[in-house]
Amino acid sequence: MTMSYRRLGHAGLRVSTLSLGSWVTYGNQVDARAAVEMMAAAFDAGINFFDNAEVYAGGQSEVLMGQALKTLGWPRLNYLVSTKFFWGLDRQGEAVNRRDTLNRKYLLQAIDGSLRRFGLDHVDLIYCHRPDPHTPIEETVRAMSDIITQGKALYWGTSEWSAADIRAAWDIAERHHLHKPVVEQPQYHLFHRRRVEQEYARLYDDIGLGLTTWSPLASGLLSGKYQGGVPDGSRAAVESYAFLREGLLDPAKNATVAQLAPLAAELGCTLAQLAIAWVAQNPRVSSVITGASRVDQLQSNLGALAVVDQLNPELMARIAAITEPQSA
Repeated sequence: MTMSYRRLGHAGLRVSTLSLGSWVTYGNQVDARAAVEMMAAAFDAGINFFDNAEVYAGGQSEVLMGQALKTLGWPRLNYLVSTKFFWGLDRQGEAVNRRDTLNRKYLLQAIDGSLRRFGLDHVDLIYCHRPDPHTPIEETVRAMSDIITQGKALYWGTSEWSAADIRAAWDIAERHHLHKPVVEQPQYHLFHRRRVEQEYARLYDDIGLGLTTWSPLASGLLSGKYQGGVPDGSRAAVESYAFLREGLLDPAKNATVAQLAPLAAELGCTLAQLAIAWVAQNPRVSSVITGASRVDQLQSNLGALAVVDQLNPELMARIAAITEPQSA
């Protein structure tokens, strides 16, 4: 089970095929000690990319990850850290330029706040966490490019942007000799595939777009653990993520997951490993962002690496026949 590494699209940066994200877990299910244990186990397994966002746990996720990095003391060249901007931290206040925006004022201050929380002098990747229909794309592109010129980040990209907006941002950067977006972070799993496989199709070769995809298990649905309701300690049991419950308890999708179980057994893997491997087998995916709240869960997810090469065309066709009626 050796980690492999892929280029971030046409960029020179190489990222581990599986990476570790902190959404939901850090600051909610994972404390400082557990964060150190989790990241140490991931790094020992070859993971070099750790994904975060300003908004996760109201900034505490960045704090916990930064504390863990300081404790672990890895050489800075040996790991990659990302963060994402859009939602802001002032969710209840009147500071309209601090939330739900990608304007220049917010972005240039947001990066400084993230660096303070991480305790780093730069992050490797920054993302526009969602599109902002109220700010001209050119303003956003110039601000993100300036952050890179200042040395506070090395690469930038988008998350959940349309293909048209990504292309528009790239064209603006090309026209004005600015740093271009090199990566998109979309949701991608067996039940959510159209954007990655169809909408973005031309961007991979045309502009060299890389992908760091999130939610390979559809927030845990594809692990099979929600077939009997919401288990204690699960993501859906966290009150602030109650909005996930309806989708996780969807009877039709859980029935589809049950149909995948014999195929996973045939491969000698878990449902979760099968779902992660299915995402990783797509050569357009630079890195699959996985989440875990325990070290044993992380290690089990890493077992997906051994499954990727087993997914031959015949097995892929069988998986498609089961899942495509429920996919979007």
